[in-house]
Amino acid sequence: MNVFADLHIHSSFSDGTLTPEEIVARAVQHDLQALALSDHDSVDGCERMAASCAKAGLEYIPACELTAEQEHEELHLLAYFMDPTDPAFLEKIGQFQTVRQNRIREMVSKLNRLGMPVEVQRVFTLANCRAPGRPHVARALVEKGLCGSADEAFDRFLKRNRPAWVPKFRMCAADGISLIHQAGGLAVLAHPGLNHSDECIPVLVEAGLDGMECIHTKHSTSMSEHYLEVADRFGLLVTGGSDCHGRTKNGPLLGTIHLPYQHVEKLKQAVTDRRRRPAVAPAPDSYGILFQD
Repeated sequence: MNVFADLHIHSSFSDGTLTPEEIVARAVQHDLQALALSDHDSVDGCERMAASCAKAGLEYIPACELTAEQEHEELHLLAYFMDPTDPAFLEKIGQFQTVRQNRIREMVSKLNRLGMPVEVQRVFTLANCRAPGRPHVARALVEKGLCGSADEAFDRFLKRNRPAWVPKFRMCAADGISLIHQAGGLAVLAHPGLNHSDECIPVLVEAGLDGMECIHTKHSTSMSEHYLEVADRFGLLVTGGSDCHGRTKNGPLLGTIHLPYQHVEKLKQAVTDRRRRPAVAPAPDSYGILFQD
């Protein structure tokens, strides 16, 4: 029997629209046996995801997606098998959540100055989580009838260089990798084809990068083949996922990626090997720098 996984899923605890329970129910329908909930800057959904997976007989993998910076380029890091109760990790993502909340306030303020009567509290209510993002602002604009769709909201106001755009703060990639390792996890570069991050890969490997998300919904076949070759060249683990955000214009996406379970087994072996090594204490100023973009 072939066993498959989806290692990149977002829930309503960040900018997704599905609850952990709804994600698991859909995963069962699509014959997925292992799932990683990888919400942005949040592990708040981990407990419910773990419980729902256990009830359905699926394997649950703790994960989280962090935003980082390398050579002034944004990239995303997926943390796998980190301890979601690690105090240092929780403290840091708590800071990221505060940054996200402040960014929402600034975006809404800009929209208000543009004559768009959006209320910041309504955005937070729609988000109903501690890690709100631009999609929640877009939902508020659509709800008010100020935009016809989330796509329109982004195109008119929320994309980079649009009138309500607010720069995002992010940590440097090396600090992100170190943070993940200190929490006992593996650091994986998310969807490299979307961030055009090929030039950064050797530097990230030097910083301790463990793997690369070679299989992704928005990676073409040739792009996936390219990153599989890159992963092999640098001795990186391979992951893959749908990057499901729930009820979007393209549908839930869950079930569009079936990562062979052998890659999960390699991740599990790698995290076991890492935890057998002597711990290395972080530098005193580690994780202290956030970059603005």
